[in-house]
Amino acid sequence: MFCETLVIIGVGLIGGSIGLASRRRGLARRVVGVVRRAESVVDLVQRGIVHEATTNLPEAVQEAQLVVVCTTVDTISRYVLDAASHAPVEAILTDAGSTKGQIVAEVESGWGRVSRAAREGPAETRNSCRFVGSHPLAGSEKSGYTYAHADLFVNRWVLVTPTGQTCAEATERVAEFWQALGGRVQFMSPEDHDRALALVSHLPHLLASALAGILPGKWADLAASGFRDTTRIAASLPEIWAPIFLHNRHAVLEALQQLESRLEEFRQALQVEDREKLSALLAEGKARRDSLTGG
Repeated sequence: MFCETLVIIGVGLIGGSIGLASRRRGLARRVVGVVRRAESVVDLVQRGIVHEATTNLPEAVQEAQLVVVCTTVDTISRYVLDAASHAPVEAILTDAGSTKGQIVAEVESGWGRVSRAAREGPAETRNSCRFVGSHPLAGSEKSGYTYAHADLFVNRWVLVTPTGQTCAEATERVAEFWQALGGRVQFMSPEDHDRALALVSHLPHLLASALAGILPGKWADLAASGFRDTTRIAASLPEIWAPIFLHNRHAVLEALQQLESRLEEFRQALQVEDREKLSALLAEGKARRDSLTGG
């Protein structure tokens, strides 16, 4: 057993899958879900996603050993600090957000002011932050706990982003938690995380949305598997993705500039009917795609 009480704040696809996986693997005696809507409380318990569910965050975290915040990126730091102000001093907190730099900075900025660990913990640990940023590279364009499943994190990368202020014990325990869920942990800085995710996740989503957005309605019936596969992630909820783009806007803008440069190469090759250049660009893209592990 990993801990006595695990609290999940925000029980959607990711949070729900954490709950199911933790219960199946026996990682916690109590898995508690914190939700906004009272009508979800009974349903979550009946589905076996959590043992208990509540809308009362302060009450939920009072006995927590581990708190995982799975809300939208623009609310994560607020929920982390709220939980830290009510959780036991030994509690460890992490998140599952798709951006890291701004979240980690906001939590570390407020940690000493609001957390019980900073106010009441052992003197030798009060200057270290017991929040560890993390991001499981899992999920889909679907949202909500009805799509949750216990194997979501198996063999998926989980990026863990400690800083110089992060408690070493907390970092180790968070890594162990994700590994216990079946994940493959990789450590990196919050800044490197955001630059990497801008290219491998955020820019592709922006591109899928842009491509879907320019399709004339009169040709929608002609959109076959190629178009549908390329734009699948555009079906994700805007209320989840708009904050992600804004949080990581500097890295996304940098990635967008790289894409624009590559598109300009394609444009020029087409304008002058340079078949050799066009073939070279296509071959480079194919080679890079073929080199990706996992197909």
